[in-house]
Amino acid sequence: MKFNLIQTDPSSSARAGSFATDHGTIETPIFMPVGTAATVKGVHQRELKKDIKPDIILGNTYHLYLRPGAEILEQAGGLHRFMNWSAPILTDSGGYQVYSLSDNRKINEEGVTFKSHIDGSKHFFSPENAIDIQRKIGADIIMAFDECTPYPCDYDYAKNSMHLTHRWLDRCLDHHQKTPFKYDYQQFLFPIVQGSVYKDLRKSSADYIASKDAVGNAIGGLSVGEPAAEMYAMTATVCERLPTDRPRYLMGVGTPINILENITLGIDMFDCVMPTRNARNGMLFTSHGTINIKNKKWENDFSPIDEQGYCFVDQDYSKAYLRHLFTVNEMLGKQIATIHNLSFYLWLVRAARKHILAGDFSTWKNKMCQQMDNRL
Repeated sequence: MKFNLIQTDPSSSARAGSFATDHGTIETPIFMPVGTAATVKGVHQRELKKDIKPDIILGNTYHLYLRPGAEILEQAGGLHRFMNWSAPILTDSGGYQVYSLSDNRKINEEGVTFKSHIDGSKHFFSPENAIDIQRKIGADIIMAFDECTPYPCDYDYAKNSMHLTHRWLDRCLDHHQKTPFKYDYQQFLFPIVQGSVYKDLRKSSADYIASKDAVGNAIGGLSVGEPAAEMYAMTATVCERLPTDRPRYLMGVGTPINILENITLGIDMFDCVMPTRNARNGMLFTSHGTINIKNKKWENDFSPIDEQGYCFVDQDYSKAYLRHLFTVNEMLGKQIATIHNLSFYLWLVRAARKHILAGDFSTWKNKMCQQMDNRL
């Protein structure tokens, strides 16, 4: 997997690039819709392919391991065939979900013992079986098993956790090399930088990850409650030290403004549940700010959801109609809102790419951030 760095913005570190997997080419910057349990919630695969058109989507190892189970996915021929998705897929390692189960897990050198959030049954993830599970799931890009530290987190805990993540990474890399592909395409392993919000730890972790010469690298442990300024500072520190000729993936980020600010710092790949989760609660993202479609002010507003027309739903349905669907708790409302938000996120990163290539990204980004920082 070779990353082609096409152009860097002259007044920032924003980059436009591309890289190929056996399931297709990914143009960066890119946003990956989250398909936690083999589905992007509320969206048919045909709508993903036809209307939203992401280059890549994300699956969740922890949730897929519990249901339907890695063995079922292997019998189906992998996640692509199971969910009828022919484009690239990335899976996280389960480390973030283990972090979120802080009351129901125990971490030691070998791995993590945790209780299922479904039925309380006990399970164990190690660097080795996290690779094995992701082999069976069959994503094009798989993640090293790591510990995601909480925020706030004291320095000693963050340091010990970072070193544990590095030791686990070595085991992941070794096991990845030793185990064959399950299917007829390659799987690429990304390490993850940790270190909480401590600059020296982030530098140390970035240097360690860079030394592994992986085809791509990820940054974890951010967007876990820290102020945005801390996120940006840590991202800038890490991007200064990761190789420029490999894609950089900032995990779990974020709002549209977060995404543009981190593109400015040199990030290429993003994922977040925010566009889908917020959509189901009636929160829409647009180029001029956010809309709570459940507010009464939209009751007789018959204008399109977004006059920019990011996808078909923006022109086919009015704000008044979408508000009505939420008022009567009609499932179609959540579906329309989800398609709109995902389409907006994909439009945003593709517009960013267009402006990086045109050489005016920073001017456009500053204007967009100001516009989007409004409640309509």
